[in-house]
Amino acid sequence: MPQGRASAPSRPVALHSEDDRVLPFAVEALDLRGRVVRLGPTVDSILSHYAYPPQVARLLGEAVALAALLGSILESHGRFQLQTRSDGPVDMLVVDYDAPGKLRGFARFDAERVAQIRDASPAALFGRGHLALTIEREEDAARYQGVVPLEGESLAEAAHIYFRQSEQIPSFVRLAVAEIVTPQGASWRAGGLLLQYLPPGGARARDLPPGDAPDGAEEPSEDDSDHWTEGQALAATLEDHELVDPALSSERLLYRLFHERGVKVFTERALEEFCRCSNERIDKLLRSFSPQERSDMIGDDGRIGVTCEFCGTLRSFDPADFD
Repeated sequence: MPQGRASAPSRPVALHSEDDRVLPFAVEALDLRGRVVRLGPTVDSILSHYAYPPQVARLLGEAVALAALLGSILESHGRFQLQTRSDGPVDMLVVDYDAPGKLRGFARFDAERVAQIRDASPAALFGRGHLALTIEREEDAARYQGVVPLEGESLAEAAHIYFRQSEQIPSFVRLAVAEIVTPQGASWRAGGLLLQYLPPGGARARDLPPGDAPDGAEEPSEDDSDHWTEGQALAATLEDHELVDPALSSERLLYRLFHERGVKVFTERALEEFCRCSNERIDKLLRSFSPQERSDMIGDDGRIGVTCEFCGTLRSFDPADFD
């Protein structure tokens, strides 16, 4: 997913984190492109729709940050979806990104299984399954999907596998989620960094290991470019707390990482929570069912209740309206 190269007008460096923003950047001396996302009220709202256990909330927060990083490749129209399906206590995560910056997401989990595990790692919560990344572009009605295994990897590691196998772009992904406690109360924050090596002529394709290599022989590195090696080393110094620190702006964070080489930032993009559910959409959906199917949906109160999985909004309909 290459980054845009459009320049942005000069502006003062922000001293504090501007929440719910994606900031594209470039380290031109190293042929690097990337994005930083910082999420505050948007991710806090998404994680607050349900009583998620803390470990599930952190996993969903990472998914929201990753979807914002990857979905922001869509300039003004289109849709990006991140979805996991697995056999672990958290058997499904779904995050939708509607360009230019609308997010929604939810996690499906087994509360009893989550309570029984002591290991809150992604591997224990996911189990075995897959991660699917889907892009739908409105301008040409094109739909692209990449699927990678989810077998103990974190979301960041699964994204790395996706870029290596599907995009063939050397990439580095770092995600962080934390619950911040202030005198005003507790709230969730999330952040992420995506760094990619995009030299003008393209990155060198990875060599395949020789078929007659002895057992235990080390495979060639993913890319031996000095620029990419340096870029990864610099990005690896990033600490989780820096991605969620409300007192540290994205510009200052990038300066910490890449000031020796010089870093350029571009026009940032605002993010917000937005759910596509509405009375009209659900009404249309209910009308697509047969009278018998709608009759089976009627609750004890004599009405049809529909709860949105994403935002948790309950809508109630009179069955007589569909006669």
